[in-house]
Amino acid sequence: MKAFLVYGINDFRVEEVPSPVPEPGDIVVKVRASGICATDVKTLLGQGLPQNLPTILGHEVAGEVIALGEGVSGIDLGDRVTIYPIAVCGQCDFCRQNRHNLCRYEFGLAHGIDGGFAELVRIPRQIVQAGGVVQIPANLTFEAAAMAEPLSCGLAALKTNRVKPEDTVVICGAGPMGLIHLLLAKWVGARVIIIEPLAHRRNLASMLGADYVLDPGDQDPVEGVKRITAGDGANVVITSLGNPQAIQSALPMVSKGGIFNIFGGPPAGYAIQVDPRWVHYQEVTITGSFASTPQDFRQAVDLIASGAIAADSLITHRFTLDSMTDAIEKAKSLEMIKGMLLL
Repeated sequence: MKAFLVYGINDFRVEEVPSPVPEPGDIVVKVRASGICATDVKTLLGQGLPQNLPTILGHEVAGEVIALGEGVSGIDLGDRVTIYPIAVCGQCDFCRQNRHNLCRYEFGLAHGIDGGFAELVRIPRQIVQAGGVVQIPANLTFEAAAMAEPLSCGLAALKTNRVKPEDTVVICGAGPMGLIHLLLAKWVGARVIIIEPLAHRRNLASMLGADYVLDPGDQDPVEGVKRITAGDGANVVITSLGNPQAIQSALPMVSKGGIFNIFGGPPAGYAIQVDPRWVHYQEVTITGSFASTPQDFRQAVDLIASGAIAADSLITHRFTLDSMTDAIEKAKSLEMIKGMLLL
């Protein structure tokens, strides 16, 4: 089969590799759509490269089941499916609390095993057993179904942040995940303030329903948020970017009793300064949000299939395996909002 492999920093190649064979409990999926995540781009550029190289990235996968391992039931050849990408044990203390994203023994697509930037991908039995192979209705496109994984991460953050109708939510960064936070916050009924320096991303945020869109190059975003909220700050602030300095700068945007969510994954080894007296007396909650659970994933599929969340409206560029190098360049230049590999 043909696959897009990463060998090292800025070293990626389209090659023929052996097709995967299912072991007992596994399935093999013919990939029809595989989303290009910011994590994939950062990895391709050298941040957090896997230890075992070369490898195949891609963890936002939808396609057709073409092979079943021994003992698989409830899944048939030809099923149209999308895949929760984390292989969880189901037995550790975190899994028993339904916090599968924190599983002590997790691995997954593009994280320990080959992912979906290939014609075929093996789905291990741990994902199958966790209910991570979700059938999609005939009227749902593969590329829309592949958006379930990033949408599920936004859903997990929505729950962590306890967003309610009429809350004011600030989202720092209008990349693909920032825009997913926007779609979900508006679905709940919140008022949303987007902070984004790039004009084309601000314009898309406005089209998707943002109530206010602030350019940090034109005004102090903290002052802008305070002005909009009559000096109170926002009930929820989400930093959908990984810049530690930007994260620290956004702290004053949160209101008394508010929630500050670090969503975008910062690089290792950096610190931010937080006044503990401020946290104490303002009763501010500082939290993180990482990945999602199988339950979040299934809910995301339902939201997309029902038309409640138009997650595929974020897809701005589409690629083939042979044009994936172009995808990396468009991601580096920030021209692309959401890219999708189609096969």
